[in-house]
Amino acid sequence: MNNGTTENDENRGAMPGFNPKLIEPYVVKNPEAMAVNVAKALENLGKAASAWIAPREQGVIDSSAAAEPLAELVKTLSKVVEYWMADPKRTLEAQTHLMAGVFAIWTRGMQRMAGEAMTVGEAAAKDKRFSDEDWERNPFFDFMRQVYLVVSQWAEKMVAEADGLDAHTRHKAAFYVRQLTAALSPVNFVMTNPQVYRETVSSHGENLVRGMKMLAEDIAAGGGDLRLRQTDYSKFAVGKNLALSPGKVIAQSDVCEVLQYEATTDTVLKRPLLIVPPWINKFYILDLNPQKSFIKWCMDQGQTVFVISWVNPDERHADKDWEAYVRDGIEFALDTVEKATGEREVNAVGYCVGGTLLAATLALHAQEGDKRIASATFFTTQVDFTYAGDLKVFADEEQISSIENRMKEAGYLDGSKMAAAFNMLRASELIWPYFVNNYLKGQDPLPFDLLYWNSDSTRMAAANHSYYLRNCYLNNNLTKGRMELAGKTLSLKDVTIPVYNLATKEDHIAPAKSVFVGSQYFGGPVSYVLSGSGHIAGVVNPPDKQKYQYWTGGPPQGEFEDWVSSAKETPGSWWPHWQKWIESLDDERVPARIPGGGALNAIADAPGTYVMVRV
Repeated sequence: MNNGTTENDENRGAMPGFNPKLIEPYVVKNPEAMAVNVAKALENLGKAASAWIAPREQGVIDSSAAAEPLAELVKTLSKVVEYWMADPKRTLEAQTHLMAGVFAIWTRGMQRMAGEAMTVGEAAAKDKRFSDEDWERNPFFDFMRQVYLVVSQWAEKMVAEADGLDAHTRHKAAFYVRQLTAALSPVNFVMTNPQVYRETVSSHGENLVRGMKMLAEDIAAGGGDLRLRQTDYSKFAVGKNLALSPGKVIAQSDVCEVLQYEATTDTVLKRPLLIVPPWINKFYILDLNPQKSFIKWCMDQGQTVFVISWVNPDERHADKDWEAYVRDGIEFALDTVEKATGEREVNAVGYCVGGTLLAATLALHAQEGDKRIASATFFTTQVDFTYAGDLKVFADEEQISSIENRMKEAGYLDGSKMAAAFNMLRASELIWPYFVNNYLKGQDPLPFDLLYWNSDSTRMAAANHSYYLRNCYLNNNLTKGRMELAGKTLSLKDVTIPVYNLATKEDHIAPAKSVFVGSQYFGGPVSYVLSGSGHIAGVVNPPDKQKYQYWTGGPPQGEFEDWVSSAKETPGSWWPHWQKWIESLDDERVPARIPGGGALNAIADAPGTYVMVRV
């Protein structure tokens, strides 16, 4: 039985290319409940605004410092605008290109309303932000999506085709355009995101109440700056369910603790392993949990593992420069390894900027006759910064001088500044999805150990960070033979020990091409290996997960693209390949060692005390 009407009857008079039923999920059905919750959401938004304004009114936060990035953006993009506005013909060209794109959208919309089938473009189909089906089937959201993509592509084209820009300015302009387009995506607004819109209607706005409450909490937690929560922090604790490998802190200096881990095999390689992690992040990325731990895996392969845990610096460490990190860090650790094991030769691993410091140390040691490091492994490490990626956007004289002036006041750079810069490299993945999920949908983020570690930021000592920015990103002194350290002018050609140089294919921090080019400056044999995934997942990739792949080939010479095209791909983790390389250098084994070896007393259990300091 039916009432005599059919679906065709219901749709009679409607436009052929539009189904009116698509509107139903977006119609407010309880205006009173919606009004109440919108009022509550606005109240919470007011609390968020107060949390943001208060520290600025009290002088706790310098508003002028916060405005510097915006001023840099405006100054950079104004140069692009000047080019297109300087000549009426160019102005017309820019306007015509944009209008042509918008007119094409309008034409497709009319065709769709007439009942013609439309297909989503390849670029949009691959964009995870527009995965909801209403981005295509609902005419309003489809229009918003298409306009956004056209305008984004147009803005990028304006930067790419603006003549007269130097390479650095063009790089900055392209970066800032990507930041703006990522921020202005229709995904990031309630009324233009179909999923959020439907959630708001179905919950009568309760999602916004929760989201604005969370926003106020996160600004308060950041002391007036937004501390975007990417995970459920309450689910993790270092030493409780993170950094669990058993070991001891057996030495401590002003800049680091040295940890030795307990053996898990009856015999171990005679030559110990010393890991030099970055001080920009904490070392336990290599020991997140027993299943992911590179440290534990090395122990299980019969390696005696020592790790440097850098201090989280404060004003007392303002003058600690690279030489201090060499002498009181790497060399202090080498002394500790020798006391604990009786061995002078070690295999050293350097990760990211820890690897850059290690490379400089090797060049210094070559001049000083220190031969304790017998091999070096670099994880996603740059020694040449010609192709250093988007972080170079922040490395010009004006911006570095500004950073140095801010660091003079406190003696360090706050860790949140570096964390924000890293997140901006992948804003569409590391910022805006969490903004939408947390503050528009009102959903708590899921627990994720990697993102907890990512939020556990560290400060940068003023002298150390200034040296790094100027000698590496700004002037590229290490590979140009101009880096001065401890009164010596360094040359990587003096580094003749075997090197295993690991890059990751999707690295936004140490691009694979940059690592490849840097490989060519060492004076000894270099095994360049390219891993799948990015800066973290490409490194922390246990073999039993059977994830990703790695590529090996001939010496890292010639063009990077040519090396990649002829390289051999192997499924899975690169860890076993590296272990074979380590053993090929020296596979002699001795009875397992205990932390401290009887010569050094334990100061604390692993993971130590320095790693516990949070900012």
